[in-house]
Amino acid sequence: MKESNGEVKFLPGNIVVAEAAVAAGCNFFGGYPITPSSEIAAHMAALLPRRGGHFIQMEDEIAAMGSVIGASLAGAKALTATSGPGFSLKLENLGFGYMVEAPCVIVNVMRGGPSTGLPTHPAQADVMQARWGTHGDHPTIAITPAFHQETYMETIRAFNLSEQLRMPVILLLDEVLGHLSEGVRPPKPGTFEIINRKMTDQPPDKYLPYDTSFGDVPPFVPYFEPGYHWHTTGLNHDETGFPTTNPELVTRDEERLMRKVTGNRDLIDKVEYYMADDADVGIFSFGSTARAAMVAVKHAREQGIKAGLFRPVTLWPFPNKQLKDFAEQLKGIVVAEFNLGQMVYEVERTVQSTIPVIRRTKVGGVPITPAEILESVKEIS
Repeated sequence: MKESNGEVKFLPGNIVVAEAAVAAGCNFFGGYPITPSSEIAAHMAALLPRRGGHFIQMEDEIAAMGSVIGASLAGAKALTATSGPGFSLKLENLGFGYMVEAPCVIVNVMRGGPSTGLPTHPAQADVMQARWGTHGDHPTIAITPAFHQETYMETIRAFNLSEQLRMPVILLLDEVLGHLSEGVRPPKPGTFEIINRKMTDQPPDKYLPYDTSFGDVPPFVPYFEPGYHWHTTGLNHDETGFPTTNPELVTRDEERLMRKVTGNRDLIDKVEYYMADDADVGIFSFGSTARAAMVAVKHAREQGIKAGLFRPVTLWPFPNKQLKDFAEQLKGIVVAEFNLGQMVYEVERTVQSTIPVIRRTKVGGVPITPAEILESVKEIS
């Protein structure tokens, strides 16, 4: 795709991600091909060399995630893309990325599982893994777009959040969104915000890589910057970057990592309401399944049922407050998700038994239909 002049392009979702990543300033991709995300890697392999960037195919997903973190620490805007089994392999290094505060974006185009599962069929079963997959206490931002235009802008936002907060950000698609072709109008360069990580203004002899006197997000210096030397470790560390086992320092630093998310919800949170103002039956859905939920809302309205959709665009951190406020007007809520029940537990925890929560779940590689969601809506109405 050439530089946008505002015309509509008809593109698969995976290509949209790659195009948007480059528009956001991504100049490094490290990956390993896996269905149904491989088109992202293939397109980045074509795009990046033309723009002075770098593409590298590693020997496996573990190494791919390591290459992305290394490139980020060297100053690159870095991307990787995978699917469920590859995401599992990336998780150890993802934890390392959170600990060393390496900005990067990880795309997971979800497919059926567990194990090899259904390589060419969709699912939404990695959403809890995105939050809790790597070990230890750690912050998480995971974004789940539902439409290609949104995917373009949310890919850019993922890079912006990653750079602004110095942390990995996860973009969750699924096979439906990855391979579906849809019209997109890429915004012209200069019409959208691009955020880059804050660099230090300290001289080499005073620079500390994790100096929090400047705030919860330490200013950055890339590897190989002349005169600067700093240590990187996955161990708990102090402001110098060297390991510490001091309980007070460890506690303070881990709380700071979490606070980068909890203290910036105004930047991170994003939800969409559809026909929700007067709704008394709610639907909670995300990603490609939310497309079916929107049709179900229309059909419910045609039948005199006041249904409305609550769609998290940012799935993690979970939008507890927004959902709780929405639930106050409802008789009940349907949770439609393409798995055997994952986000439904977050919905139940949020509404705290004040209204019925109906599950509409499905596996097997065949998406949930509007009729199936409507059937659950009628259980409440």
